[in-house]
Amino acid sequence: MSFPNLSSIEVPILQELSAVGGSDDVRYLYERLTDYFPQISQTEISQIKAGINKNWRVAVQKAGKNLDEQNLIKRERGIWTITKIGEEAVADESSGFTLIKVNSQEISHTEVQEMLVCVGKDLGYNAQIEFEYYDVVWRTSPNSQRLSHIFEVQSKGNIDSAFAKLKRGYEAQRSKPFLVLSSERNLNRARKSLNREFQDIEEALTILTFQQVIEVYQNITNISQILAKFLEK
Repeated sequence: MSFPNLSSIEVPILQELSAVGGSDDVRYLYERLTDYFPQISQTEISQIKAGINKNWRVAVQKAGKNLDEQNLIKRERGIWTITKIGEEAVADESSGFTLIKVNSQEISHTEVQEMLVCVGKDLGYNAQIEFEYYDVVWRTSPNSQRLSHIFEVQSKGNIDSAFAKLKRGYEAQRSKPFLVLSSERNLNRARKSLNREFQDIEEALTILTFQQVIEVYQNITNISQILAKFLEK
């Protein structure tokens, strides 16, 4: 199981505590926090709910300890309470990044491609749809021969075919490969296929869901003008 890093768990902890009025038993946080991370499969979530998988609890506890040391929360006998400083941190986070919940099942293959192109351009890349046989590519400049990032968007069809394309690009130019999937079910299928036949690109590959792309797109769009200033040469 590949859990998110500790820093990415900290903000959801603060958001959850704030949402329930400031205080909650950590036993209830373990399960609710998984909703923030689509990469955690339904099988893994079931194990977390049943108390079988201890690694997630350890990760949440470590993130909580970090927040406690920063005086963002207080922990006492399993009850976690957000502090005033923690509430201010949640407010700051919300003002900078406003997530609009969208049903990813309503998003089409083409719309996800367009989002990836917009994100690429906002990050300073030359981004294109349907370049050669890839769904989306990013290059460092229009004249660059090397494909920096390659994306396969999979809403239906053969996942192994998408893996094969990404493997070809990675081996040819060490392009960064991304597989974008429409659902958790496809995510589980992809992991099995990756472990079985495409282990040589496992470390290089990033798997995303439609929902994650939507959230990245929305956040990048919110700060695109600021990003442009950072990326000025």
